[in-house]
Amino acid sequence: VQLVESGGGLVQAGDSLRLSCVASGSTFSNYAMGWFRQAPGKEREFLAGISRIGSDTDCAPSVKGRFTISRDNAKKTVYLQMDSLKPEDTAVYYCAGVFGGNPKMVVTTSDRYNYWGQGTQVTVSS
Repeated sequence: VQLVESGGGLVQAGDSLRLSCVASGSTFSNYAMGWFRQAPGKEREFLAGISRIGSDTDCAPSVKGRFTISRDNAKKTVYLQMDSLKPEDTAVYYCAGVFGGNPKMVVTTSDRYNYWGQGTQVTVSS
């Protein structure tokens, strides 16, 4: 599967953004999906994950209550709604996919994902 993110940009603190990740080349509902980010000089950080059928999600404590993951299997798209953005949210944001597994499984560790998008930059100014 190929993954392409979009929706990043430059925003002010307190603003919202919705990132999208469109999949192609395979049956999207066969993949559990996740969102990660990486800031300069920092390790890649898990943000949110969603099961193949969208029934289960998990969110990192650092963004819980501000970020929401969702998916539309008919559109082959996973979304990350980001609200109340802060300057420390500035990073490159990546979507990732992992094939198969329990339809309700949520994957939270980067080493289990084997498909990655190219990333989209999010910059939050103060």
